[in-house]
Amino acid sequence: MLFRNRTDAGRQLAKALLKYKSRHPVILALPRGGVSVAAEVAVALDAPLDLLLVRKIGLPSQPELAMGAVTDGEEPTIIRNRDVIELSGISADEFDAVCEEERNEIERRRKRYLGDRARSKVKGQVVIIIDDGIATGATTLAAIRAVRRREPRELVLAVPVAPLDTINMLQPEVDAVVCLDTPEDLGAIGYFYRDFRQVSDDEVIAALRRVPANRSMHTGES
Repeated sequence: MLFRNRTDAGRQLAKALLKYKSRHPVILALPRGGVSVAAEVAVALDAPLDLLLVRKIGLPSQPELAMGAVTDGEEPTIIRNRDVIELSGISADEFDAVCEEERNEIERRRKRYLGDRARSKVKGQVVIIIDDGIATGATTLAAIRAVRRREPRELVLAVPVAPLDTINMLQPEVDAVVCLDTPEDLGAIGYFYRDFRQVSDDEVIAALRRVPANRSMHTGES
């Protein structure tokens, strides 16, 4: 399946998620690319939108290869990809140094994107996590486990594209998965988009302005 851009992917994903509209879900997006997809879903489902601030911890010599992932919060969720760490000979100090760099970037994004914006209530809610695609799943796994700690009633993972083996790995971590395309050989997420240009900070902020963080009549306690 080829998507025109993230907006197109979001609208197609929204159609597959319409059954959740009556359950008043909360949409959590992984920035930056996931926000453009999630905003379309939030509008279609009349749902609040918030961010899941999580960063891949890449190998120093190959930043695109995830040796783990980290989320925001006073007690961040940290995922370690043991296979990558062992094969690369990365020490604990080296891992921690890159992790700290990514935590600093998370804090920068939190201030830049959210400022004093209210955060969505998650506890007791149906929550849908959205990104523009998944490759290895390390970042997504960290995001899922961080949200689980916030005690949602039900947790759904929804993405336009992800490799089948990654979906199978993540499936036990959530209550449901909605994925429009599950190729056996992904290659790269960008191969499934005609336009996969990088999303800017300003575009993330604009998307958040379109959709509120909460709908008071449907929210519970955070």
